[in-house]
Formats: sequence, structure tokens, C-alpha cells
Amino acid sequence: MSLCHCVFYKHHSEGRGRAWQELNDGTPDQLQRLTMACPEKAPLLSAAPDGQDLKKGSSSKLADWWISGWSPAHCPCCTSDCVEPMVLLQLGEGVESNTKSWMMRLLSRPQTQGGAGLLVHSGEDDFNDVLLLSAPRCTLLQATEELGLCRPDHDGNMAAFSFHNKQLFRHSDNMQEFLTLAERQFIVKYELESLRAMEVQRIPGVPAHLGHLKFRENVFQTMRKAGLIMDMIPLHNQKQLVALRKEWYSHTRLWGQPLESIQSYFGGSVAFYFSFLDFYTRALMPMALLGGVLALMPAETRKGTAMEDTGEPEQESDSEWVSPGGLVIMAMMSMLWSTLLLELWKRRSSTLAYHWGTNRLTERFAEPRPSFYGELGINPVTGRLEPLFPAWQRQLRLALVSTPLVGMFLGLVVLGMTGFYWAQSRAEDWHESSQSLISMALLYMPSVAHIVYTNILGTAYGKVALRLTDWENHREESAFQNHHTTKVLVFTFFNCFAVLFHIAFVKQDLPLLQKRLASLLIVTQLINQLSEVVVPFIIDHFLNPPERKEEDDEPEADAILDQSNLPPFPGLFSEYIELLVQFGYLSLFSCVYPLTALLLLINNLTELRTDAFKICKLFRKPFAPPTAGIGVWQAAFEILGFLSVMSNCWLLIMSPRLQEFSQDVGLNSTQILVLAVLVEHILILVKLVVAFLIPDEPDWVRIQREKAEFHSMRALGQQKL
Repeated sequence: MSLCHCVFYKHHSEGRGRAWQELNDGTPDQLQRLTMACPEKAPLLSAAPDGQDLKKGSSSKLADWWISGWSPAHCPCCTSDCVEPMVLLQLGEGVESNTKSWMMRLLSRPQTQGGAGLLVHSGEDDFNDVLLLSAPRCTLLQATEELGLCRPDHDGNMAAFSFHNKQLFRHSDNMQEFLTLAERQFIVKYELESLRAMEVQRIPGVPAHLGHLKFRENVFQTMRKAGLIMDMIPLHNQKQLVALRKEWYSHTRLWGQPLESIQSYFGGSVAFYFSFLDFYTRALMPMALLGGVLALMPAETRKGTAMEDTGEPEQESDSEWVSPGGLVIMAMMSMLWSTLLLELWKRRSSTLAYHWGTNRLTERFAEPRPSFYGELGINPVTGRLEPLFPAWQRQLRLALVSTPLVGMFLGLVVLGMTGFYWAQSRAEDWHESSQSLISMALLYMPSVAHIVYTNILGTAYGKVALRLTDWENHREESAFQNHHTTKVLVFTFFNCFAVLFHIAFVKQDLPLLQKRLASLLIVTQLINQLSEVVVPFIIDHFLNPPERKEEDDEPEADAILDQSNLPPFPGLFSEYIELLVQFGYLSLFSCVYPLTALLLLINNLTELRTDAFKICKLFRKPFAPPTAGIGVWQAAFEILGFLSVMSNCWLLIMSPRLQEFSQDVGLNSTQILVLAVLVEHILILVKLVVAFLIPDEPDWVRIQREKAEFHSMRALGQQKL
């Protein structure tokens, strides 16, 4: 029996087979007999929506329900012979059969009757702790409109989808073509998390203090707290996954990503990350070439110049890895490169968002996220009854609690760095005076203590940042993620760059800055290659259990259940952090160490393939909400781009050769400072002008977007008439 008809069907005993035959033969009152023959199916039958209709209807309808295991669709246009399992719902241990029946009835009930409007399967007979979820056509189409997704009409133009005018859009009768797998799975999650109680009730089989549902309370959040739902897992489609692997990383591919396939299977957020990674890696090539040339050229030039002036070869300084002219060229190119990279990425991002139909998302009009709380009231925009939380209270929490706490942790980072330098100085002084083995060993203690301190502080801050963001009570999931990302981002920036800024602008030790940056890049490369290549290889080839040979009776059931054993996908946060730190090293300090871009290019060529391998083989399939870009990370990269102007200007001033040149032309320190500020402001102005001259979206995307807005406005006017 195929997955489409019964995912977890097993061969039943002879008694069950006779009950099956009697069911197909025809009397409508053998429900009790079937329940006695197959007691594990009792929750499934009792959960059947409109159970009285099944009992009163034809025996074939009841037989179809019994054999397929899927709850029937409530709309004739949603009826299908093939149901695609999309999401696996893992239930808590010891969930009673009546509780599971109640959950199935609620999830399969039409939305007009307070349900989620989903298709539900009770799971395999031997496993009472799972539910399989899918979604009928009408539920998918209605959610498409609620989310603000655009879809091509019959003329090929992208337009905001309207359920009322669904016949005007391509493939609106074929969900496999109309929505991607990732979009369909996210809609199942969206409908489940948006479910709210239509009346005061109690969940059967659950203690009263855990299972009491208030009017318009979020049902999913209540079931989570009561331990009824442990996890929600989007299911892999093995055929599509194998095809994607072959297209993505199984063949030799240095450049280019199969973005359409990635977006279709893993969703927009994953596709945008790999698109940005590919775009950023390509952009590293000119900077890597320039840095390599500048790093190789100056040595002979300096020797020749020294011989001409003194007749003796000059002792090479570690700080003169680049000639003065090379420093200026590298600094100017770094600032121009960062500006062009981000502006051109905006154009690419807007093109992808338009092509994938996510440039007009309406998350602010959807149901609040599950953990959002507030007083029940009428939303003044949507007119729905939902929890309301005043914006001024959220801003007050941000200003009076969140910001001071974040500032306190940043102060602790600076305090730890100051303590490290103090302890390192004391250890060096003691070693110089004693010259003992103990004092030599103690030289390493400040570094070890600082690493331990930083890790403990980072772990504590991560938990505090998550609790703070949840306490701020953001209505939309994107707002929650943006605020949480911003908090962690600020802390990570201090952790990664505070020491480099201290060396560059407080100690003003360029040779030490060069050595520190080189060691960071090389050590990071080695650690990254170990974690990104060696560790996944060992896990995949030695630690993972060997793939079982599929049996003929239920291979798909085993494959579905095995997916729950994989670790959850950790998200893209650490991947974006890695790219942001790379971008910071390159844009802020590359004029001091020109080989930065080359080392990053080598690393990212490996990263493109290892990240693809990890998400395809080592983790569960993630939920990916529709998105129109890389979100708050775009702003983070742009902030670093502005900081690069100031950083490179002051690094040029501190260059020994440029200081000698300034003294030769008779400039004092005040004049040099004024000149540096003037040049800095001129460069910022140039950066703004370049950003202004490059539109954020191509003309054809702008025209199509405005055309869609015009048609929407005209259609609304005709509807009013």
C-alpha cells in the first residue's frame, strides 16, 4: 500500500481482515465490531470529523476513512486520492487515547468551526505518540492569502494572491505546483500555531490546572505546556532530497547554487542564506587578487629604496607588510568594495523576493505568535478578537530593562578584557624577575582564564537575551527574531572585535594588530575546516547507524519515524555570525593584513559545500517561513560598512610611513587630526552617494511591483462598486 493511501498500514490479523470485508460489504453499524477487532484504531474512528455522517453514510465512505487513516476533507474541491504527509507531530509520553482523539478532532475540524482545518493521521498502530499532519487545498489557499504571498497569474505577472479570485492564478487547482513543499509545510505549522479556542473548555485526560482553555487562548501553546506536544517536524521527501543532493553538492561545483531547488525544498530563508554566501564568496575574488599582489610587491621595493638612501639594506619591520601606497589603495578599495557589495546584494535580494513571491508579506496582519500575551480585545486593524499589548509598554521594557542589561554585559566584556591585560602584564613582570618554570606556566593562565570567562559570560548572556526578548512580548515572530538577533549580535561584535580595536586604537601597535589578525584568521580557518569538513565526515561515515535496507511492507513508515531521531537543525544564526565576522575582518582591518580576503575565499569555497551537506544529511528538515531577504543581518553588514570608513582612515594615520611623510611636509598632530576627520567625512559622503546612485531594486522589478499595486487598487475599486 502506498504512502498516499495509508502511511502506517500494517498487515492485520485474520479477524481484522474479516471485519474489513464486512465493512466493505456494507452494513453501516459495524463501527463497534471494527473497534473490537482493531482497538488501536478506536482513537482514529472517534476522531473522525462529523462522525455521525460517517455512520449514516455509505459503507464505502467509512471504508475509505478506515483504510486510508486520514481524516476526510470537508470541502468537495479538497478531496483527493493522494494525501501527502507533511508534518510529524510528536506527542508526549502517556498521552491517553481520549486526549489524542480530542486533538485529532480539533485539528481536523473546519476553521469555521474553530478547528485548524488540517488533515490528520493517527500514526502507526504500534506508536501512539505521533500524529501526521497535512493540509487540504482550501486551507493552503486561504493561508497563502493571509501570509501575503504573491503568485503568477495566467499572464505570468506576479500578484498578491486572493482566495476569492483564485481562478485567476496559475496552478491554483494543483497544490504541488502552486506552492513549494517548504511553503506547504510552513502553512501546516502556521495553522497549528494560530489555533485559538472558540470557547472555554478543558482538554480531556489532562489535569485541570494544565488543560484548561480560556476563550481565544492559543491552543498550541497550552498543549505544549501540558506536555501533549513535544516536537513538530517537517518531513523529508526522499525523492526530492536525493535529486537536490545530486544537483547541489554531489558534483564538482565551485560557483552557483541551485537556488530554485533550494527554495522549493528548504524554503526562502535557507535559499537567501546560500544565495548571499555565494554572492559574497564571488565578491571576495577581486579583493583576494588585490591583497595578494600588494602583499607580494613591497618587499623588494623597500629594500631597493633603503639601499639608495643609506647604501645598506634596511631592517624590515613587521609593520611594513604593505607599502604606504598599498595601504592607501587597500583601504580605499576596502571601503568601496563593502559599499558595492551591499548595494548590489540589495538588488539581487529584491529580484529573488519578487521571483519567489515574498516581496509583499503581511505578517503583521496574521495571528500573533503562540507565546504572545495581552488583554483580549479587538484588533483595530484586522477587527479580530485577539490578545492586545500596548506598544508603549514594550518600548518601556526595551528602554528601561533590556538596554541597560545588554549594556551591563558589554561592560563585563570590557572588564574581562581589561583584567586580561592587567593579569598578563603582572605575569610577564613576575616571569622576568623569577625566570622559573612556575612563572613560565603562569604566563598562559591569563589567556586560559579569559577564554573561560568569555565562554561563561557568552552562555549566560545567550540565556538572558532570549528571556529578555520573550519578556518584551513581540507580536510577530519576525520582530521577536530580529530583536533577539540584535542583542546577540551586539555582544558577539564586542567579543570578536574589542581586542582588535583596543590593539589598533588604544595601544596603537600595528605589528601586534597584524599578528593578532593573522593568527585569528589562520586558527579560525583550521577550526572551521575541522568542524565543517572532518566532523561531519566522521558523523556521517562512522557514528550514524548504517542505512537499513528498506522492507517491502512499510519502508516509508520507517523513513518517517527515523527522521525524528535526527538532531534538530540549529538554525542559520551561527552561519550568519561567521560571515559577519569575516566581513568585519576584511572591511575594518584588511589594509593592515591584505591576505585577509584570500584566506576567507579559500574558507568559503569549502563552506558552500559543507553547509549544503550538513543541512541535507545531518539534521532534521527545518521549517522556513517566507522571507523577503536576510532581515536584520542586512543592517548589521551596513553598520560594519560605515565603521570601515572610520577604521581605515585612522589606521592610515597610524601607519609609520604616513606619519613620517606628514612630518616631512610640516604637518603637526592637530593638522593631521583635522585632515583625517575631513577625509573621513568625505569618504562617508562618497559612500552615501554611491549607495544613492545604485537603486535597491532593478527597474523591471520596480515596474512589475508598481503594476501589481495598480491592479490591486483597481480591483479593490471595482469590488467596492
